[in-house]
Amino acid sequence: MPVNEYAAHVLYYNRRINGHCSSLMLSQLTIHNFALVEHLDIELMPGMTAITGETGAGKSIMLDALGLTLGDRADLDVIRTGADKADICASFTLADNAEAQAWLNDHDFPSSDEQCLLRRVLTRDGRSRAYINGQATTLAELKTLGEMLIDIHNQHEHQSLLKTATHQRLLDAYGGLQEFSANVTQQALAIRKLAQEISTLRQLSDANSAQLELLTFQVQELEELALHAGEFVALDAEQKQLSHAEAALSALQEIQDLCNGSEEFNLEQGMRRATTLIDAIPFSNPLLAEAAAMLNNALIQVEEASATLRHATDRIEMNPARLEEVDERLALVLKLARKHKVAPEDLHTFSSDLQEKLRGVSGADDKVAALELQLKTLQAKYQALASELSQKRTKAARQLEKAVNIQLGKLGMASARFSLDLHTDLKAPAGTNGFDAAEFLISTNPGQTPKPLVRIASGGELSRISLAIQVVTAQTSSIPTLVFDEVDVGIGGGTAKAVGELLQQLGEKGQVLCVTHQSQVAAQAHQHMLVSKSASKNSTVTSLTRLDGELRIKEIARMLGGDELTENSLAHARELVGS
Repeated sequence: MPVNEYAAHVLYYNRRINGHCSSLMLSQLTIHNFALVEHLDIELMPGMTAITGETGAGKSIMLDALGLTLGDRADLDVIRTGADKADICASFTLADNAEAQAWLNDHDFPSSDEQCLLRRVLTRDGRSRAYINGQATTLAELKTLGEMLIDIHNQHEHQSLLKTATHQRLLDAYGGLQEFSANVTQQALAIRKLAQEISTLRQLSDANSAQLELLTFQVQELEELALHAGEFVALDAEQKQLSHAEAALSALQEIQDLCNGSEEFNLEQGMRRATTLIDAIPFSNPLLAEAAAMLNNALIQVEEASATLRHATDRIEMNPARLEEVDERLALVLKLARKHKVAPEDLHTFSSDLQEKLRGVSGADDKVAALELQLKTLQAKYQALASELSQKRTKAARQLEKAVNIQLGKLGMASARFSLDLHTDLKAPAGTNGFDAAEFLISTNPGQTPKPLVRIASGGELSRISLAIQVVTAQTSSIPTLVFDEVDVGIGGGTAKAVGELLQQLGEKGQVLCVTHQSQVAAQAHQHMLVSKSASKNSTVTSLTRLDGELRIKEIARMLGGDELTENSLAHARELVGS
């Protein structure tokens, strides 16, 4: 369908359902070489869509293909005969689906245009590839995201109402308790985090009780040493000077004698004699002048060296007592450095680290006591919030039971009784759901003990029960698109009409896709699609056609009276559609 024509259809259907349609919806499904489908490009509208067709035409093929994009497992049999691969794409509009958009961003599948594209490719060699917004992903991630976008009601695993986690969420949503529940969750997580911190500190305190004594001794030993930063280097240098003072003084004295103190050989006196002799030469010569300059400079250097040596000699001290002190302190520093397996020059830093560690270990008991007091405060707050939430949930549960049972009566299940088991344990540890665990129960016959939904044997009953629950919770449910696969099995007449009305009611708040055999259900739809199968010599192909006007009337009439259309069946169809 051309884009402008599709836009016109969307506008038409939006107006038809009074502008209440959700902007969260499955907007397009494209199928290549899946089962009997060679190529199918389906553009879907808001509201309720009925999918009809003769038995065996392949009405469920579309839903099976959609299931693959939501993470269902598949085998090679679904690839169309003669094709190398099957390729299915589902496009969703996420304008108001904050949960799904947040999940996409958190998992690095961002979408700038508020669209989400799920794709699944199956090949003959047994490979299966999954994509979210064009990026490769896992089936687990596909399934997790899919559960935020669509809920398929049949006997398959997409039935979210078979999960007790869904029951808790729907109850809180129905009672408007999401924010209250979130506060309880936040409080529980804070308690869990603080309890873990206390446990860690206790383990540290217990494990370090012996270490505390050792640390105390080690710190005391190093504090008695009182080694300051850089002291070892200074001591080492001083020790070298003191231990070699006598030899150094002897060498310095001999050097000074060589420079100017010896009568037999005196550098300073000899160089003065040399400069005098060269200056006495009665002619000038550049080389002699250069040599004279060098001798004069050398004389100056010797004189300065002699003065520096005198100063150095004055500063060298012969102090055996001090040398003994330095040796003893150096020996102690080296002993402790070896003991702690650190370099002597790093012993000061090591001492500071030990002191910090000792403060941490010795302060653990005090910190545990403070945190335990804080934990009691958090637990008291949690108890108050969770208790209040339990009371609100109990009230909401009774209201939800009543509302669902009313809908069950309309769906031909007047004898069934829906109940909500809200198990509350006020002594349970602080959990993220509070004190409560909610579970939906159903009794389909009078006197029968209510059982969990997952144990309901009849797929038709389960679909209608799910429909009743969804009608009641639709205004608060976060799942925008609902799919019902033959929810009208085993019903007819007024009950079928009631099912259609309920599905239409759901469609006005979101998007509903319904595979149906009932004319009364199809007639309530905002749009109608016909699945048909055509066979040629070499292949069989399933196709999908949008029905409007007289074509829709004829399909409703066929559903009423078979392939042979009569004036009565056509008139009845027009009456059902309301045209």
